[in-house]
Amino acid sequence: MPSNLHLGVNVDHIVTLRQVRYRHMLESPNAEPSVLYTALLAEQAGAHSITIHLRADRRHIQDADVFLLREGIQTKLNLEMGNTAEILAIALKAKPDFVCMVPENREEVTTEGGLDVAGQREALKTTVGALESNGTRVSMFIDPDPAQVRASADIGASMIELHTGTFANHFGAERAAEVARLKAAAELGHALGLQINAGHGLTTTNLPDLWPVPHLAELNIGHHIVSRSIVVGLESAVKEMLAVLTTYPAK
Repeated sequence: MPSNLHLGVNVDHIVTLRQVRYRHMLESPNAEPSVLYTALLAEQAGAHSITIHLRADRRHIQDADVFLLREGIQTKLNLEMGNTAEILAIALKAKPDFVCMVPENREEVTTEGGLDVAGQREALKTTVGALESNGTRVSMFIDPDPAQVRASADIGASMIELHTGTFANHFGAERAAEVARLKAAAELGHALGLQINAGHGLTTTNLPDLWPVPHLAELNIGHHIVSRSIVVGLESAVKEMLAVLTTYPAK
């Protein structure tokens, strides 16, 4: 039975490159690379969704990018966001297909670690309710901790995205231990009726080690695909990743 595992391509790092030179010249016809063109290439290669993170500090994705992609892509739009009133208002207006709630630290290079859903239940429950009632399915980006999985279900989220950074950054016995944690979290989440996604640090090389984790529906991957695209082009990088996804054992 073939795998139904989907791929979300995160294009934040494409926009990081644009911002290096054109941060204050986004209206210029020279502003490149184009986030929309990049997203369309990823779609053409077979991506099932496009993921972007609108951060409070706007270090890469800008407000206008959210609406440009919402109108321009043909697949699903997944918006990663922190739980702030400003970003929530944008999400409610843009109506992405999915929102993934993530923690934010202005000092970090990229999102590190999962969201403390259990410690922020009431604030997150309000945001989840607003988004879900507006037609957007909501995911919690969490570490594979049973308390966080249960809290995500309790506040009404439709999905969880398991943080795989620890998995990606460790090897041998430590990686095996993290796979066991991810497996237990996925099984619990599935039993609670949550869709199970995963992301952070995933590559074509380490994905086979993740395959013991059951019930995976979608992986969100950015840095590896963008890095690989420098060598082989974006379409080839996406197709390489999709080829690995087909080896996921259907559960």
